[in-house]
Amino acid sequence: MNHLEPASQSRQQQIFTVTRLNSAVRMILEQDLGLVWLTGELSNLAMPSSGHWYFSLKDMSAQVRCAMFKGNNRRVPFRPQDGMQVLVQARVSLYEPRGDYQLIIESMQPAGDGMLALRFEELKRRLGAEGLFDEGRKRPLPREPRAVGLVTSATGAALHDMLTVLRRRAPDLPVFIYPTQVQGSAATAQIVSAIMLANRRAEVDVLIVGRGGGSLEDLWCFNEEAVARAIAGSAIPVVSAVGHEVDVTISDFAADLRAPTPSAAAELVAPDRSTRAQRLVHLRQRLTQAMSRHQVAARHGFVLLQKRLDHQDPKRRLEQQSQRLDELDRRLQQHLRDRLHQGERRLAGLAMRLQARSPEKLLAIGKRRHQLAEERLHALIAKRQDLARHRLAMLGARLDGISPLATLGRGYAIVRTPSGEVIRRASQVNAGQTLITTLAEGALRVRVDEVDNR
Repeated sequence: MNHLEPASQSRQQQIFTVTRLNSAVRMILEQDLGLVWLTGELSNLAMPSSGHWYFSLKDMSAQVRCAMFKGNNRRVPFRPQDGMQVLVQARVSLYEPRGDYQLIIESMQPAGDGMLALRFEELKRRLGAEGLFDEGRKRPLPREPRAVGLVTSATGAALHDMLTVLRRRAPDLPVFIYPTQVQGSAATAQIVSAIMLANRRAEVDVLIVGRGGGSLEDLWCFNEEAVARAIAGSAIPVVSAVGHEVDVTISDFAADLRAPTPSAAAELVAPDRSTRAQRLVHLRQRLTQAMSRHQVAARHGFVLLQKRLDHQDPKRRLEQQSQRLDELDRRLQQHLRDRLHQGERRLAGLAMRLQARSPEKLLAIGKRRHQLAEERLHALIAKRQDLARHRLAMLGARLDGISPLATLGRGYAIVRTPSGEVIRRASQVNAGQTLITTLAEGALRVRVDEVDNR
């Protein structure tokens, strides 16, 4: 029984209740999938007194039950109806009492504007990650522009508003208009071309790119990536002025400055005439004060120079300089004499050294040294020869003393076999053998008759 209990417990751990299963599935769905975006058609919409909304979201092939609680549906800016296409953000969940798979809706918007809003947020995130909207790359507008460029519709109210403001604030400021469509499919390419044209011509110091108000779809060309990159890549500072103050576009983030309206953009780029007049007055005052200070400083410097001139009489300066010239001339003459005497002494010393090193004298000394060396060499050779002769005689006497011939001269003989073997013992010879006996003078060939080994 003890061996079976663990297996039984293991099987019991794998048994789910329906409640536990539904709860586990709900947690898996909510944790793994998280928030999702999807679009579809509303159907079976129910709005009970509790304030919550219940409906189905369907397409051509499938549908899913949905619930949107009143805390979230209060933020929906329109009244939903069956058959309406919507874009929702939802959490995937499970209604545990019935085991129904459902969506918990967090937000809802009409499908058209919703898709555009999604595209807007995606492009904003991507370009922002590239650093296209960084504040560090934005340039300040010129304080006193020489000319202003307007990239907008030639027939729109925005152009009229901007020209009115520019004429009021700076009537002498040149204005260049780069007409373009600001709505529709062709507007994006035309806006990009107008910005590039203004950069090629380089005839303005600041550009205003914009139009009047409209729906999100009307303003969409200013949310296109090509327009944002053209604005960011412009060598001329760009002010974005699209729609009303509540309208925000990608162009606003890419531009060097955003204006809430086209009229406000004209206010920003054109210096006010009265302000310019006040600034000119201020600059004139500063210039007058600077000239006054410069004149005072010049007068003071002139007085100082006059005093220095009075203290330094030109005639006295000339006398001092003349005396100094005489002193320098005397020192120069003395220096030349000293250098001349030094040269003469050095020349005499060199002559004596040259005489001591005369070639004839050196040649005579060399000949004498050669003669002495030759005499010493001859004497050394004779001495070495005498020593060699004496040593040779001594070695000859010693050689004669140990020579075998001297021994033979005293009556001894050397006995060999015909093959040259020296006979030292009688046992080396046999009777009848022929031997060769070497004497002091000559040799004998003998025959052995008898061998005595005693």
